[in-house]
Formats: sequence, structure tokens, C-alpha cells
Amino acid sequence: MRANEDLVVSGLKLLAEDAEGLAIVAAAVQDALVKPESIRFDGRSKTFGIEINRFQWERAGKRMPFFRSRAVLAFAGVLGVRSRAVSKDIDAMHALMDVTFAPAAEPPGGVVTLTFAGQTQIELTAECLDVTLADIGPAWPTRRKPDHEKRS
Repeated sequence: MRANEDLVVSGLKLLAEDAEGLAIVAAAVQDALVKPESIRFDGRSKTFGIEINRFQWERAGKRMPFFRSRAVLAFAGVLGVRSRAVSKDIDAMHALMDVTFAPAAEPPGGVVTLTFAGQTQIELTAECLDVTLADIGPAWPTRRKPDHEKRS
């Protein structure tokens, strides 16, 4: 395979406005790698976003090649953000494991929880569920496929 054939734009774009849609987004971002400096909240525009290195589960087979792509996971209508154990080290990398939504007593608001490997967690208090996931660059090959069956 030539180098140019490896760099393929997958162009994945997903929108979620309910728990079912969020489950699809969560599956697409599972095992995404996140640097703390790529996490941003803008209180004025009520937006929260993360640039991620997304593992492309939709292209993954049992053997190589595997691919990752740069993507943005964005939330609109965010009223507040709480975090636990997000590293302040600029070289740190967090692995995103799940994204869930717990509706508030007064719909359509609720809390979105981003759960990372280890003890890291981010909670977003949201007016409603309004999520976008979009690939923003070409895919690149990776040798490693995340394996949740391995126990250390």
C-alpha cells in the first residue's frame, strides 16, 4: 500500500439530540485520545468542545490496518462544566471511554458525562442534548487496536 492510500478522509459527521443518538456518538468516540489542552468551554456561547484522535471503529477489522482521525466532539447549550482528575500536564493523554446523558427533572435539560479511563470525568450541565461529532482531517494508520479484554 502506498503512503497516499493510507491518508483517507473518512468524513464521519454525526448529530445527536436524544439518548439514542448519543449512544451512536459514544460508540464512535470510544477510545478516542484527548490532550487536556484540547478541552475547551466557552461560557459566553454556551459551547463545550474537545479535539480528539478518534479510533475508527467503523473501519476496524480483526487485523491491521487500523485507523485514527482528528475529530471534534462539540456540545451546544452547555450551562456549566465540572471535572475530576483532568491532568494539568500538557503531555498527558486521556482515553475517552463513554459519553452518557442523564435527563433532568425538567426536560430537555440534563447532565452529559464524559468518562475517561482511570478516574477522569467531565460533567456538562446542558439546556438540552445537542451534540456534534465531525472528522476534521485525514485518517492515518495505527498499529494498535484498543482491547478491552486485556487485563493488566
